[in-house]
Parts: sequence; structure tokens; C-alpha cells
Amino acid sequence: MEEIICGLDIGTTKICAVVGAIRNRELRIIGLGMAPSDGMRKGMIVDVPAASRALAKAVEAAEETSGYQLSQALVSVAGEHISSANNRGLVAINRNDAGVTTQDIDRALDTAQAIPIPNSRQIIHLIPRHYTIDDHAGVLQPLSMHGYRLEVEAHIITAATSAIQNLKHCTEKVGISAVEMVFNPLASADAVLEPAEREMGVLVVDIGGGTTDLALYKQGTVWHTHVIPIGGHHITNDIAIGLRAPYEVAEKVKIQYGDCRPADIDPDFVFTVEPFGGEKIQVGRQDLAQVIEARVEEIFHLILKDIQQSGYDEYLPAGMVLTGGTALLRGITSVAERVLNVPTRVATPRNLVGLVDSLHSPAFATSVGLLRWAGMDHHRYQPSLQSPGLWGKRVGSLLRTLLPG
Repeated sequence: MEEIICGLDIGTTKICAVVGAIRNRELRIIGLGMAPSDGMRKGMIVDVPAASRALAKAVEAAEETSGYQLSQALVSVAGEHISSANNRGLVAINRNDAGVTTQDIDRALDTAQAIPIPNSRQIIHLIPRHYTIDDHAGVLQPLSMHGYRLEVEAHIITAATSAIQNLKHCTEKVGISAVEMVFNPLASADAVLEPAEREMGVLVVDIGGGTTDLALYKQGTVWHTHVIPIGGHHITNDIAIGLRAPYEVAEKVKIQYGDCRPADIDPDFVFTVEPFGGEKIQVGRQDLAQVIEARVEEIFHLILKDIQQSGYDEYLPAGMVLTGGTALLRGITSVAERVLNVPTRVATPRNLVGLVDSLHSPAFATSVGLLRWAGMDHHRYQPSLQSPGLWGKRVGSLLRTLLPG
């Protein structure tokens, strides 16, 4: 039978609801709805009613195209409130002929997550990096192996409880329960990475509107995560200030004429902009590129600083993979490679089937990745927000009609 799943990517720039059907571990996209974000800033909800109205529009469109009324979803989470740490857990292996059991693994993970966390924060991901059985280190799957002592090294991602509660409240206002919260770059990684990249060492960089989210993979799993509170909106804001133009005008200029390589731009190329005051002005495209390049360089220098401080700057033979809407900026890979000195590519979701015409873009890596996350074996190490139930129909459209306009 097919399992129907839904992913809600609630971002600073857009809200995307994607519905998928999984049969025999194969994903097919059957529904899609999008709406401009409202009530969001730097990846966090700042106006629940406004965000709920925008989410309702995206969900209704996804229901209409899929033919399903949706009751549950995996929800993306981002924002500078996200933080991470690594910790170890150690337990004795139960003595039996079966070797390490799932109960042993769970006990080790429970020990690893026993870190001091303020009441204002909660764990959203507990990800095993590798295991050690007695003196045998670097074990990736300890199940059924024999020994006396099981140790796990885990990567723990925490979030502000208030931010999680606001996201849950927003989805509940449109009749959807959040089953899991998934950190943006982890979802994006499931949509865009090749297995060889995960194994060798690669950095996923999801550059959204409000934040730049990082996830470093090595030996097939997550080793490091981080959030930089700068994204595409900061680039647009720089342009708006420089042109003394409305934000919406600056965004159109960035998309139509933006480039990160001023040296490659014809200095005689100019375009017309209508700033505040209404009198049109001529703007050089090379001047625009210099403004964009400065901010993009800053983002990648902050990425470099974080990776160097983490000690993993030598762990990236597969380079860097860019996702998120800002990855569409012309010439962004050349800036990334110049600053970090690693091969860089812009990635779109892989192996898409179904209603996918709109999804072949790095801007939808997180949206598609949420569905792939649901179909992969993450759940046993994923703190669940509630007991998994049936995905499918509910009386929810009526609830949305009651949201204030």
C-alpha cells in the first residue's frame, strides 16, 4: 500500500506544502502548494495569525492537487535559536547470544542525550555519528555485534522550545499536527546529496531568506551543524539601501540583474530603477554586482570561520553543496570556491517523480527533503512530537475557512 506523507517548509521567503506517496521506498510527488511567507523573520514566526493564513493557502493548494485532506506533516525548522553539541553515551551490552540489540542502542543514545539543557530548550535531533564496541571503534551499525561495552558518539541538535511551540501552534491553527521537526539542512541533504559525498565529507549550505544553515556530513552521517543569521534578505536589503528603493523593487533587481562577479560584468551595462520619490534612475549592473559580491563574500567567510573553529575544515574532500533560493544567484559558486578553496556545486532535488516541474530548483531542496526524510530510517533516533498516526483525511478545510482574513 502507498503511504501518504506531507512536508511543510515554513521559510522566511515562502511556505511550501508538498504531498508525496511512498510505495516500496519509492517517492512520488502527488501534491504541491506554495504561498509567500508572512509573519516570519530570520526563519522564525513573529506573527502566528499572519503565518497561519499564509500556511493555509499553501496547504489548501496541496490538498487540491493531491486529492487528500492532510492531518499530519513533517515541518522544517530553522533560525538562529538552533544550536548543537556532540556527546558520548556508554552502556554495558546485555549478555545474550543475539549480540547488540535495539534496546542496547537506545540505552546508549539515552545516555548520550543526558546533557544539561535549559528548560527553555529541547532536543530536536539525536544523530549517532559512530559507535565503539569494546576497543573496536568506528562501527556504523552495531546491531547483532558482540562485545561487553557499547559506546556511541552522537550529534545533538537543540532548539528554543518557544520557537517549536510557535511552529506547532501555527500548523494546528490550520488543522495539521506536526509529527516531526526537521532542521532545514538535514532535510535538504536527503534531497540533494549523493551517497559518496556523505561518505567522503561534504558541507551542505542552505542559504534561505533569513539564515544560512550548515550541515557537515562525514562517514555517511552528520558531524557538525550551525546557523548563520544572514541570508538572501540581507543581500536584498543592501540593494534597497543602495538604490534608496522599496524592498520589492530591490528583490526584482536582484533576481533580474544580480551577479556575484563584478569583474565579469560589462561596465557599460545599465538598467532603470524607480526609487522612492518616483523619478527613475540609471544603475550600472557592475555596481550592483559589487554590492552583492560583498555580502555573499561575508556569508562564505562566516562559513569558513565556523568550519575552521569546529576543526573540520580538512574534512571536505567532496566540497560544498549549495541549496536554498539564494543559491540561484549568478556566480555564487565562484565566490564560494575562492573563499573556502573547495569544489562547490548548486544542487537541485534528485530523482524526482510525479508533479515535479516546479521543484527542479535549489529553493525546494528542503521541501522535497522532508518527504525523503520520512521515507528513510531516521525515526528511531528522532525525538517524536507525538505518536505516529495515520496520514490522511480529516475535517480541516472548514477550520481554515474560519481563519481571520
